[in-house]
Amino acid sequence: MSFFYRAAGDPGNPVILLLHGFPSSSHQFRALMPRLADRYRVVAPDLPGFGFTDVPEGFVYSFERLAETIGAFCDALGLRRYALYLFDYGAPVGFRLALQRPDAIRAIVSQNGNAYEEGMSEGWAPTRAYWADPSPANRDAMRSMFTLETTRWQYTHGAPDGIQVAPEGYWLDAALLARPGQDSIQLDLIADYARNVALYPRIHAYLRQRQPPLLAVWGAKDPFFLPAGAEAFRRDLPDAEVHLLDAGHFALETHAGVIAEYMRGFLQRHLR
Repeated sequence: MSFFYRAAGDPGNPVILLLHGFPSSSHQFRALMPRLADRYRVVAPDLPGFGFTDVPEGFVYSFERLAETIGAFCDALGLRRYALYLFDYGAPVGFRLALQRPDAIRAIVSQNGNAYEEGMSEGWAPTRAYWADPSPANRDAMRSMFTLETTRWQYTHGAPDGIQVAPEGYWLDAALLARPGQDSIQLDLIADYARNVALYPRIHAYLRQRQPPLLAVWGAKDPFFLPAGAEAFRRDLPDAEVHLLDAGHFALETHAGVIAEYMRGFLQRHLR
């Protein structure tokens, strides 16, 4: 596998590993990385099946495999300890990484990176129907997630009034989703997402036992992951820092500066 990744900052500085979500890539961190690179080494890989990472034929797409490959990526770059930035699909990948190598995790930033049932909105109903009955009809119903119109909506829904979301993010994502074979890759991952929900109790146990410093910065108008998912971290991490933003799912598109400032304060306290 040949990973595409973006990196900035002095390699000798504390590392932040940025894990993107669906249907995006490391491109989503284009406004965040320059705001952190003066003090941190920021590294953002494209997950297998996304962006420009080159995946060998026959690769089996599951979140467990994504986590294994990100672990191998970290090993190849010599990343031994790091803070995690978890967004959307990046959350189940990153939390699996934390379960596999807990001593590597210095802190966690969750930006609409869910780990609690109460964080899942009614918008998951069609996906839950697919999990319960992975029939061809229910599988085909998921294909509406891969259109430009749906991707644009994911980016723009919940953005503050009067704020325009730059179009290059959703146009790039839609173009990459339109590549041959992408629909099968994404349908396999959507089916496998049920295992992420089943993993939640293990994640909660990890949080309770290890007590990693955690910052949740959450777009409060996310149609998929509710603010309750951010607040729930406090159940297992009483010292978790939680901020709800006037933003949607792709909060970095409208609030990169705000998120960066929360991160800088949080990481300055915990990455010494």
